[in-house]
Amino acid sequence: MKILAIDTTTFSGSIALLEDTKLIGEVNIDSLITHSQRLIPSIQFLLEVNKLSIKEIDGYALCVGPGSFTGIRIGMATVKALSFASLKPIAPISSLEALAFKLRGRKGRLICPLLDAKKGEIYSALFESSGSSIKEIIKQGFYTPNQFFSFLPQRRIIYFIGNGLEVYYQKIREYFQDRAKLTTRSNFISYEIGLLGYRILKNKQGLLYNKIQPLYLRPSNAEFKRNKE
Repeated sequence: MKILAIDTTTFSGSIALLEDTKLIGEVNIDSLITHSQRLIPSIQFLLEVNKLSIKEIDGYALCVGPGSFTGIRIGMATVKALSFASLKPIAPISSLEALAFKLRGRKGRLICPLLDAKKGEIYSALFESSGSSIKEIIKQGFYTPNQFFSFLPQRRIIYFIGNGLEVYYQKIREYFQDRAKLTTRSNFISYEIGLLGYRILKNKQGLLYNKIQPLYLRPSNAEFKRNKE
């Protein structure tokens, strides 16, 4: 099964091409250039160097959020159009789950993906690794850092990952001291999105373009303004 996995939820956008769980190729770009400018050229490049056409893709794994509202919409519009044209299924994947999946490993490891949601808030969750998979322990949501960190176990080692580490490094150290393990792994997650998507697509649980919904976790600015009017 050939899978095209796409993440446009942050500036660290990435695209991966997989054959089942094997990584065939990957394009990782951390840039202020908009995803609308770089997404299609990146897809074309990845297909061309592997001598494939878009018709040979069997399914898509798409990061549906949380993250940048604009980035999410660009990724969804592109993949929905490809799915509409080909009637190939889409596996919707959370950016927080994909980040945590990068650190899966020893059974019982606690993993905290942390994304900067701006406005003094974060997107986060807590997962526990069981080796080859992870389980959500604290629900994915948007929180203030103080609120979320107070939910986390205070005596356990926790592995942190995501762009929120740069913003909240000091606060993490204040709360958890040496119990916080701050990973140096990259924030590019298209390969992990592809791996998670493969499980869904293999089990015939992928969705068509008209069933895919974004995972925003909080209202957009436009929605927030409408609700206040």
